Formats: sequence, C-alpha cells, structure tokens
Amino acid sequence: MKRLTLADLLSLEEYHQQRPEFRARALAHKRNRQVAIGANATLYFEDRLTVQYQIQEMLRIERIFELEAIEEELCVYNPLVPDGSNLKATFMVEFPDADLRRRELARLTGVENTVYVQVAGFEKIDAIADEDLDRSTEEKTSAVHFLRFELDRPMCAALKRGGALGFGIDHPYYCHSVAAVPAAVHDSLTADLD
Repeated sequence: MKRLTLADLLSLEEYHQQRPEFRARALAHKRNRQVAIGANATLYFEDRLTVQYQIQEMLRIERIFELEAIEEELCVYNPLVPDGSNLKATFMVEFPDADLRRRELARLTGVENTVYVQVAGFEKIDAIADEDLDRSTEEKTSAVHFLRFELDRPMCAALKRGGALGFGIDHPYYCHSVAAVPAAVHDSLTADLD
C-alpha cells in the first residue's frame, strides 16, 4: 500500500469544505476495520484512508499549514500504513472507569506482546509491538499500542481465498480470542495485502 505524500493531503481550507463528506466516508470505512477481543481490548486497523483522516484531523485541530510541520505529521503517521504483507493496528486497552483502568493497566503489563493473529490452518503469529517507542514500564502498560502483524505469502494467499482470520490475547490476566472475524472485516483487512 502506497504511503501518503503531501500531494495526497487537502489544504486546511479544502479540508474544511470537504470535511463532512470525508469524515463520513472515513468513519464508515473504520466500522469494518475493528476487532474487539474480549470486553476491554480492541484492535483498530489502519490503512491509507484511516491514516489520511488522522493526519487531516491533526492538521485541522492544530491549525498546521507550514510544509515542514505537515511533513513531520506524514513521518509520524505513515508507518501505520500497511506494507502489503502485514496488517497494522492501534491496540486499545479500554476500561471506562479511571480507577479500574489504572489498576488493570498495572496488572496487564506486557499485554501488547501477547496479541496474536491466526490464519486458519497456520500457526499463531505474535504481533510486533510499539516499534516507534516503548509504551510500557515495569509498573504498567499503556492504554494505547501500535501493532504490526507480519504475514507470509502462504498466509496472505489463504486469506485472499477466504481463509478465516482470527485474533487473540494470551496474557495471564486477559485471555480472549476471536476465531474468525466477520466477513466485512475480513474483506476490508484482506484488501491491505498484496
């Protein structure tokens, strides 16, 4: 999947005019790009459109219009665009109550290293977590992590033929799995692969 360039982005004025339609399209697209694993963890899969939406929103909110600053945003977010042999996701550990969240993030240290993908007929593949920077300490994990699921050619081919795609977490205090994502999610994620 091609990374975003300056030419792919709208100016602040253009984005302001097109934002309602662009936002609606991006949010509709995102609905088929998320997988809940248990009640408190969700994978939000990124692609070119989700990353472009994130960048456009950051530029809008921060009122960024200088070329150098826009290039910095592209450098920050482009690594989230899949490379054709992988899926990339924002992994969220979600507890609505702040006190409970604090306690659970302490219990779930290292959870980001226990997330996996499984293509039917193949072994589980652990996610590669937080390549940009470490988000956990010995005392607690972060509520947000960035994951890459690297797939080999036979796995990609199996998914393209309709093979089941599952995800899970094997942490001592949080062990849940999804054997097969819904068809719409499968199709959306498989489109990320060459």
